[in-house]
Formats: sequence, structure tokens, C-alpha cells
Amino acid sequence: MAEPPSPEGTTEGITITRVFDAPRERVWKEWTEPERFADWFGGSESEVPLSTVSMDVRPGGSWRLTMIVDPGCREIHWKGEYREVVGPERLVFTISDQPGDAYELITVVLTDLGDGRTEMLFQQRGHMSAEQYEHAEGGWSLFFDRIAEHLAEA
Repeated sequence: MAEPPSPEGTTEGITITRVFDAPRERVWKEWTEPERFADWFGGSESEVPLSTVSMDVRPGGSWRLTMIVDPGCREIHWKGEYREVVGPERLVFTISDQPGDAYELITVVLTDLGDGRTEMLFQQRGHMSAEQYEHAEGGWSLFFDRIAEHLAEA
């Protein structure tokens, strides 16, 4: 599989593969429906009020949300733009909590494994340092644990 295009050709980043005990369409909805996305983005330690979530899931569409970290102490304003939307198998979008044009590129590829199981290949590429990517990988892993919990409840 070819590497996704990276901001300014950078190949540094994160690759995480997870298998969920849920059909691909259900995993896709976790990424594309505001109620579901707000539930897992930020893990169990942060809150994403649904009223702050906006998702226009189409190429060129934008998304945004506010994450409240350390119960009410700090807000992080996330934003981005969808680059590719091929439901229910591929989603490519930018993500940033910085002003201006700085962003990371996220690629999510969902593969139907049969028997109601889905493999998710997640990649993040951009401009962060190795230490920042290590921290981000830990955060995403917690988020994906939350997706697994959410899918198990449904």
C-alpha cells in the first residue's frame, strides 16, 4: 500500500493498526457522525461537548470541535478539512489545534475482515518532533480504546 501524501513530503509520524469487533459501516460512523465522534475523541479523560462539534464530511468540507481537558481547566480547539471521503473505507483529513496553516494529515483505512470484524489502519503525518509523535500515539491509542468500548456497548 502506498504511503499517503504528507505535508511538505514529511514521512515522520504515527501508524497504528487496530481490529474492532464490529462491521466496517459501524466503525465508519465513529469517524463521521458528530455524536459518536464526540464520545470517543479525547478518550475518557476529556470531554467534547456535542454543541461544539461541526462535521461536513465531504472532500473540501471542514470539521471542528472543542475538547475540554482537566475538567474545565483548559480548552483545545481542533479543526481541519476533509481531503478524501470514500465511505465506508477511507477517510483523509487534516487536524490542527494551531492558528494558521500548520496541520497534520490523518489517513484512516477500514478493511472488512468478515465475521463482523474491521481492521483500522490509522496514519498521522506532518511536522511534529519524534517526542510529540510518541505522545500523540499514546493519546490516539486511548481514543481507539474508547472506540472499542463504544462499539462493544452497541
